[in-house]
Amino acid sequence: MFITLEGPEGSGKTSHIPYLVEFLREKGYIVFPTREPGGTSIGEQVREILSNLKNTEMIPRTETLLFQAARAQFVEQVIKPRLADGEIVISDRYADSTIAYQGYGHQQDLAQIRALIEYATGGLEPDLTIYLDVDIETGLKRKKNAEEWNRLDAYTVEFHKRVRAGYLKMAKSERWVTVDASQGWDEVQESLKEKIMKKLKGKS
Repeated sequence: MFITLEGPEGSGKTSHIPYLVEFLREKGYIVFPTREPGGTSIGEQVREILSNLKNTEMIPRTETLLFQAARAQFVEQVIKPRLADGEIVISDRYADSTIAYQGYGHQQDLAQIRALIEYATGGLEPDLTIYLDVDIETGLKRKKNAEEWNRLDAYTVEFHKRVRAGYLKMAKSERWVTVDASQGWDEVQESLKEKIMKKLKGKS
């Protein structure tokens, strides 16, 4: 099963995944955690380019294409083989981030964005996407406090508001479930476990 966690900056995706992995492994599942962009040697190099605050001249089309390059490698080298072996793959972001950030955030043509994603992924979609929702001001404050500020974080508040609005539109579709990430960490973790187990039991 392929599970992705999505959300605006500071929603807590990254901090929750290790505990979800431990929880599922204790229940006997084989779980592989990963992240986007990244997950492969090539992907991590692309991540450094995308995250570097020095790359202020990068235009949205370049940003979009770099994400797809990393994603294509990620899908073929990591996700597909592990899914074929019956593992659960949990990813911190996936293709929906491109629709949210490069599509809604940068206001690029969504049909073109989706076509690029289709090409990069070969049509591979998650079985479950969990959207961790938090208001933009709270999320950006959390991110700054964590000292993990990168090039995309530094976009305007208006940009991040468009990203969140895009996520909220996407989260209405069938494979998505939403968790209120403004709750306490423990409450969010329990909600994530509940939603993942519900999906796994439905598949068994």
